[in-house]
Amino acid sequence: MTTTRAHRLVLWDIDHTLVDYSGVGLRWYTEALLTATGTELSAEPDFGGNTERAISGALLASHGIEPDEETIQRLWAELIAISARESATLHERGRALDGAAASLAAVAGHGGVVQTLVTGNLPEISGHKLAAFDLDEHLDLAIGGYGSLSAHRPDLVPHAVSAASAKHATTFAPETVVVVGDTPEDVRAALDHGAVSVAVATGRYSADELRTAGAHTVLPDLRDLDTVRRAVLG
Repeated sequence: MTTTRAHRLVLWDIDHTLVDYSGVGLRWYTEALLTATGTELSAEPDFGGNTERAISGALLASHGIEPDEETIQRLWAELIAISARESATLHERGRALDGAAASLAAVAGHGGVVQTLVTGNLPEISGHKLAAFDLDEHLDLAIGGYGSLSAHRPDLVPHAVSAASAKHATTFAPETVVVVGDTPEDVRAALDHGAVSVAVATGRYSADELRTAGAHTVLPDLRDLDTVRRAVLG
């Protein structure tokens, strides 16, 4: 049997690209901050395109708490525990966006394509959010770029590329790497590394804002599979 060599790497964002869990993150952070530090949340985190490390550091600082690594890890442990506790009912608290499952399957159907994540979420929470709607089937979560790695989202892309290259014993040139997301930060993460940016206007940013950020392609959503294939596969 002939095996097709990996030649294209697709890096998906999660929130407002594949799923919508609006309100869940704020509730989780409210509970986690109180449990981890004894502090009641008084200022909402800015989730839009930011990584968990950036969100956590800014949140702690805004509440007068030193964002040292020990405190950040304690906060994350609480977030992961909450996510795990609610994983069985997450499907009731959010929804898979239209076309998400079909798009992942359609891209996976092309030989030589590797799919994983570049997301602001922690690895464990990423798994819970996707598994709730069976969206993890075509994604290799072991080689993703996650929000625990850096407060600077573009740093997540080379991490995922390096992990995928090592696993598949191949070099993914920048033009063969595609970053799919819904925020200008997703676009910036792609452009900073010469990757292809496919933006989806399913979050809080308009198509015009995503084009202005420099996205190579802007889609209204993931429902048109032919359009998704062309954008992602080139």
